[in-house]
Amino acid sequence: MTRPIAGTPSLLRAINDRAALMVLLERGPLTRPELGALTGLSKPTASQLLARLQEAGLVVLDGIREGLPGRTAELYRINPRAAHVAALDVTPARIAAAVADVTGAVVAEHRLATPGRAGGDVVERVRAALTGACGPAGLDPTELSRVVVGIGGAVDPSTGRLGYAAHIPGWHIPDLIGTLRDGIGVPIDVENDVNLVAQAERSRGSARGHQDYVLLWADEGIGAALVIGGRLHRGATGGAGEVGYMPVVGAPTARDVGRRANHGFQALSGGPAVLALMRAHGLRGSTPSGAVRNAAALAGRGGPDGESAREALRELAGRLAMGLAAITAVVDPEVVVLSGGVLLAGGEVLRESVERELHALTIPRPRVLLSTLEGNPVLAGALDLALGAVREELFGPVNGRMNGPVNSPVNGPANGPANGAVNTSPSPH
Repeated sequence: MTRPIAGTPSLLRAINDRAALMVLLERGPLTRPELGALTGLSKPTASQLLARLQEAGLVVLDGIREGLPGRTAELYRINPRAAHVAALDVTPARIAAAVADVTGAVVAEHRLATPGRAGGDVVERVRAALTGACGPAGLDPTELSRVVVGIGGAVDPSTGRLGYAAHIPGWHIPDLIGTLRDGIGVPIDVENDVNLVAQAERSRGSARGHQDYVLLWADEGIGAALVIGGRLHRGATGGAGEVGYMPVVGAPTARDVGRRANHGFQALSGGPAVLALMRAHGLRGSTPSGAVRNAAALAGRGGPDGESAREALRELAGRLAMGLAAITAVVDPEVVVLSGGVLLAGGEVLRESVERELHALTIPRPRVLLSTLEGNPVLAGALDLALGAVREELFGPVNGRMNGPVNSPVNGPANGPANGAVNTSPSPH
């Protein structure tokens, strides 16, 4: 594989192509003069660039802009059909799927029920979920550029097997990722679902702008994601963040009750424990999040009911803070983001109480924030990862697709012309 040599026209073209594509992605549709102004490119260079990107199938005309002084201006935008990606969110009961085009627009969604399936062919289940999502978009699953699967577990890179996921049957096969890639025929990645939520929080949620943060997820299960120095930390076996197994004060340990019994942080703060805690304080709810939501609604009232609700939430916050304190002492994050059904149901009342309890236990005092994401955050994070990889492949080697392989160029400086665009044609006098 060849790559552009520093200072050569091919490298400069690659840098400019990437800069223009990123600007069109973020700001488009744009006219040629607008693109030139945003990238710092001269008119001749911008014209050559747009012709090149149209030839590569990455840019298309998007009508004309009228009513402005001078000639009618043509509008250009990213070709949404240049690539499509898919995201899957796998639970024991269903597989949720979403398909997006290269601009990030979700073009189709699908939900495949998988009730009571003890095993079965995981490749066929994934294919069925993808087929259901691709059909409305007029696509075949084999036309996808990448698929990212979110699941409540972690793939051990040394074995290729899924761990920490005994609750999801059928996925514990040798070389899981390789089997899915070969079976579906497209690039596929498998990622922990809470890690994907953390990805979405960084790109569009409460962790935006932060390089070191912890995301705590609490619903039926409890888990965390660790982002250190702007990078997701997965650990040697992929299990970083599987804090449900973490020994905490007030919960039985694996040594006490055995590894297969309920123990650790999950036994103290997981869904069944939360529901039992709420009911012990006289609070109703058929699910942990439902009971916590009822407690949060009652907490602002006076009388015995309000006091019971406040006490239940304080006790829950104390349990959650006990686990967070251990994580905070080791990671020292800028912020802690709370997500998942239980934590979101508790709202500001529970968030404030968790922050207060955490700060009483630790020397670091990170801010505790509620998630601001809407919709399915696992699918959002999976689409983010898939789109990031595909855009890197598409937007880097534009010249490579027409003139031979070219590795992705390095992004230029943030200030000045977008992404370090460089003029390759002299500006007219």
